[in-house]
Amino acid sequence: MENLKITLALIVAVLLQWTMRNVAEPLAYIDFPLIVVVYAALQRNAIRAIFFGTFAGLAVDALSGGLLGASGFTKTLVAYLVSELARRVYLDNLLLRIPVLAGASLIDDLTYYGVHRLLGQEPVGQVFVVTAYSLIGTTIVGTMIYIMLDHFASERARPRRRESFSS
Repeated sequence: MENLKITLALIVAVLLQWTMRNVAEPLAYIDFPLIVVVYAALQRNAIRAIFFGTFAGLAVDALSGGLLGASGFTKTLVAYLVSELARRVYLDNLLLRIPVLAGASLIDDLTYYGVHRLLGQEPVGQVFVVTAYSLIGTTIVGTMIYIMLDHFASERARPRRRESFSS
């Protein structure tokens, strides 16, 4: 059931990434698939996180028309690094997830530009400007999404009280 939820969230995130660019230009800096990939990697299942990272990256590359495989490689790398970090360090606290998400966004953007430079392609935009805006936007929106996910998870985790005497 958890795989289905994350898969649906990933599909919605890829579609949001694809459509939000046309709605408003500042929303293009928010990396919705990366937020879902980091959330999947924080669940301490490396194989599932790597699969979701590869799928999200290739889907974003296919829809954006850019260098096919660049985003797939970067999101797979981020999924692996975050899942290994989550396996070794206790990251179930929201305050610890914020720097992990920010670091994942930074690694994703810098690796993306590095792959473009390595293959001789000119990346869109200035490296530092796009990286800074993406870092800020993804971290803020990702934190809000993680707060909502933690709230919904805690609502379901609370046991229902049974009444001793029925009315």
